[in-house]
Amino acid sequence: MSAQTDSARPGQARKVLLSSLVGSTVEWYEFFIYGTAASLVFDRLFFPDFDPLVGTLLALSTFAIAFVARPIGGVVFGHFGDRIGRKSMLVLTLTLMGGATFVIGILPTYDQIGVAAPILLVLVRLVQGFSLGGEYSGAVLMSVEHAEGRKRGFFGAVVNTGAGWGLLLANLVFLIVSQLPEAAFDAWGWRIPFLLSAVLVGIGLFIRLKLGESPEFEKVKKADKVRKVPVLDVLRNHLSLVALMCLAYLSAGVTFYIGTVFSLTYGTKQLDIDRSLLLGLVIAVNVLTIIGIPFFGWLSDRIGRKPIFLAGIVGMLVLPYLWFPMLNSGDTALMLIGFLVLFVPYAANYGVMPTFFTHIFPTGVRYTGMSIGYTLGTVLGSGLAPIIATFLLDQTGSWLSIALYMSAAGVLSFVAALFLHERADTPGQVTATVAAKR
Repeated sequence: MSAQTDSARPGQARKVLLSSLVGSTVEWYEFFIYGTAASLVFDRLFFPDFDPLVGTLLALSTFAIAFVARPIGGVVFGHFGDRIGRKSMLVLTLTLMGGATFVIGILPTYDQIGVAAPILLVLVRLVQGFSLGGEYSGAVLMSVEHAEGRKRGFFGAVVNTGAGWGLLLANLVFLIVSQLPEAAFDAWGWRIPFLLSAVLVGIGLFIRLKLGESPEFEKVKKADKVRKVPVLDVLRNHLSLVALMCLAYLSAGVTFYIGTVFSLTYGTKQLDIDRSLLLGLVIAVNVLTIIGIPFFGWLSDRIGRKPIFLAGIVGMLVLPYLWFPMLNSGDTALMLIGFLVLFVPYAANYGVMPTFFTHIFPTGVRYTGMSIGYTLGTVLGSGLAPIIATFLLDQTGSWLSIALYMSAAGVLSFVAALFLHERADTPGQVTATVAAKR
């Protein structure tokens, strides 16, 4: 069977890639503006009666709680994505995420309605996490399953730049509103990024509604091989793959969220670094990832995905011991170099992750299996990372404990990834032997 049959026409594939990238960028923008606000201002607005450390931990906990809802969203959207198709689930996830984000922008604070404010914040945050639980896997699958075999690594990587674009937009908006006087920022400035999301959601929905369905899902449907209860199939036959995928993700999640979320709290409160400078550094490193992630995806189509995935983990395991001293120096140039060095291996690992993870499960349960494995990894890695880092710093007073934590996550991910393999029927798969001949 030809590659043209297995994948969409090139023009259609590029259209799907663009739509998935835009939608993914919107979703991540909304997610990251919350993380930034939780680090900078939510402790004062929603938890003002607590000790500063406790307030920060509580604010970051509301950031983490969305990760708890992600696996539930992964199960629900994965089930229906494997039952009725990828496209409809992507429209629904974007709608839910956009509505929840806009609501946060109009929420009253603790001073206005008391304890009801943080309760409402948590409820809306759960909706955000629930929707994002089905977003990532669906966007990746739509793009990868539309792509030709030799372009799948690149297509998956481009979708993964949505995280970088989303964080870049989120920090640019916060960088602008952070120029306001602190009183104005606390009163209404922090709401602007959340309200602006309505415009981005409208654009994302307009593009996604024009998508065609995944050709690989259509093949499963035509062959009458759609699973009745995909989640049960995954739990009965592929549970070990779910666990390994979860652990394989840890290093990337811990590195990214400590580098982009925890660093804001650590830099402003421990090192007394200007908030705008830190946001500028995070913006700079995202430019690197937006360039680096597609490069490593392109490279994986030529030399294979697993070697790059493992090499990235090794870098993230070792380089925190260089990043923290450079951050602690307070020198702008050194801090920038430190961020760039830490995020090169992250870009390598995260660049090949979507296509590597896509081909772990058979097509009939791919949405469900990938959603559960990936979202469980985000709970243990991404969601808990800023809280664990804050706790370790308070208990030890040293960045070394956080670096050791990042290394431990790297060891777990490396060992788990050793046991993950792309399926033998993966289109365009590059083996070591084939790579050596190229």
